Amino acid sequence: MTKVLVTGASGFIAKHIIRELLEQGYEVRGTVRSDTRKAEIDALYPDAAIEYAMLDLTADDGWAEAMAGVDVLMHTASPFPLADPKDPQELIGPAVDGTLRALRAAQAAGITRVILTSSCVAIYKEAGKAPEARSTRDNWTDPNADYVSAYEASKTLAEKAAWDFVAEHPEMELTTVNPGVVLGPAMDTNYGASLELAEQFLDGSLPMLPEMNMPVVDVRDVARMHVGAIAAPESVGFRFPANAGALSMIEIAEAAAAAHPDRKISTRKAPNLLVRMMGLFVPTMKQVSRNLGRNLDVDGSDAEKAFDFTYIPSRDAVVASTTFLADNGV
Repeated sequence: MTKVLVTGASGFIAKHIIRELLEQGYEVRGTVRSDTRKAEIDALYPDAAIEYAMLDLTADDGWAEAMAGVDVLMHTASPFPLADPKDPQELIGPAVDGTLRALRAAQAAGITRVILTSSCVAIYKEAGKAPEARSTRDNWTDPNADYVSAYEASKTLAEKAAWDFVAEHPEMELTTVNPGVVLGPAMDTNYGASLELAEQFLDGSLPMLPEMNMPVVDVRDVARMHVGAIAAPESVGFRFPANAGALSMIEIAEAAAAAHPDRKISTRKAPNLLVRMMGLFVPTMKQVSRNLGRNLDVDGSDAEKAFDFTYIPSRDAVVASTTFLADNGV
């Protein structure tokens, strides 16, 4: 039976990946940083024989033991900040080093199949591409551009490091899954910052909305893509943007408002000038202001063909998120 090592196993996406793996009959070993995180997963799958390894992305200890007996590495772990740090290296360093640490350990253990969780943020801000143009998997974000955040740079550089590594080790078979904004229901209430955007719509903390769009995908489809890649040798060597269709901030708000008429969800557009002015003083608005006038849509159609599924519509993913949150007291 194929054994899959899932790094960052207690993450929002990873918990769904583990569910998909178990349902399809794979053996699972998950990496976690504490017994508390292990307990979260055990609570979801009390009858599953999941193995665990205690690891830290920033340390070498334990990686060799974690890889022993594993057939597939599924590297989902990466820093996910609420806001950009003052020093971008606080994000970039752990993201790149953690990815290379996992790949080196896999290569040393003789593991050749790797599925890496990247992001659409590593795609949609290519230098020289017309800002209004839609992106494809052939595009790469410029990590040095002044309109690119530390998080976007970290995901881009980590993915580039992975592709460079497998180029140097041709026995390694890499597929990357590049999700947009991942919505949908969480497996439990320990979802960290992953549903922060949905929370902000639901609790009315966004009185006005910037004029920008974003690729959107349901977490269940992201998990399906990761697991589908194991049995799809034709996916080796390719990036797969995960995007059911871009939505504007106003369209997201409209979907949430229609599903929750009892909530005061604003669908008002914020003037671009106001957004730019706020970006001068409010750190969270700085990146938003950089996205004005830029099309962040990415073509995700390759994934449906490669993994033989149909995306959950973006608006349904929005509603699944907000419904989960509302049902759990948000």
